[in-house]
Amino acid sequence: MKRILAVLIVSCLLLTGCGGGGGNPTTVINGKVADGYLRGAEVFLDMNNNYQWDAGEPKTTSGAGGTYSMVISASDAAKYPVMVRVVAGATIDEDTNNSVANGYVMSAPAGATSFISPMSTLIREKMDANPGMTLNDAMTQLRNQMNLSSGMNVMADYVAGSQSGTNAAQYQTMHTTAQQMVGVMAGQAALVMNGTTVNQNRYRNMMGTINSNMPAITANVTNGQSMNSTFMTGMMSQMQTQIGAMPISGGFVNYSGMFRNMTSHSSFWSNTGTPMTPMSGGMMR
Repeated sequence: MKRILAVLIVSCLLLTGCGGGGGNPTTVINGKVADGYLRGAEVFLDMNNNYQWDAGEPKTTSGAGGTYSMVISASDAAKYPVMVRVVAGATIDEDTNNSVANGYVMSAPAGATSFISPMSTLIREKMDANPGMTLNDAMTQLRNQMNLSSGMNVMADYVAGSQSGTNAAQYQTMHTTAQQMVGVMAGQAALVMNGTTVNQNRYRNMMGTINSNMPAITANVTNGQSMNSTFMTGMMSQMQTQIGAMPISGGFVNYSGMFRNMTSHSSFWSNTGTPMTPMSGGMMR
């Protein structure tokens, strides 16, 4: 009788839902993290939206090719964003096969786990700043800002996409633009991050400035200019002054003005002049 009871107890522990409660089923999410593919980056589910890992949040480390796999509660899969912390001196950028000099964090909208990059990070910030903005709207807006062809998937693996195919050149533009976005993000590390802690207001200001200048950043790339161009160094200097003047403590600051939802404009976005002004006469992408 004791042996039968022991078998029943063990079986109960192994079966999901034993005891009549339905249990807490899990699921596996997986994908890649990139500027170039990033090996040795921390990947975690940000369940309190503070941009940093806290005890109790699922966490893993990316492997070769930027791949990651993480077991989470099935009910959390579409509820919380996946965050990536790129660790200075430890994370390897496979574009160069060297460790990164400065850390930074990236993310993606909740439920979008397949490819986490500077592009997905900006899309997440657009959606957070504009409640009601859909993922499709945010992707369309970024595609317009970058002057990419209709149908280009700005959430796609641009590293793989740049290797071959009819859109390889545009994916390469995405890849190089992402590299320059990361150059900006990592350049603000000392002002935005303190160890693993992220100052959310400073981070949002940084991403808002990147968003406002995305057409010009893309133009910098397509014109063959590097991070050392007059435009990029000027933007970085202005950003450092702007972020450095912000108080470290304080409540939530609304940066929605830096992420205006201009998806409804049936026009392309200007790569010159005021970056946020759509050009007249274009077609909606």
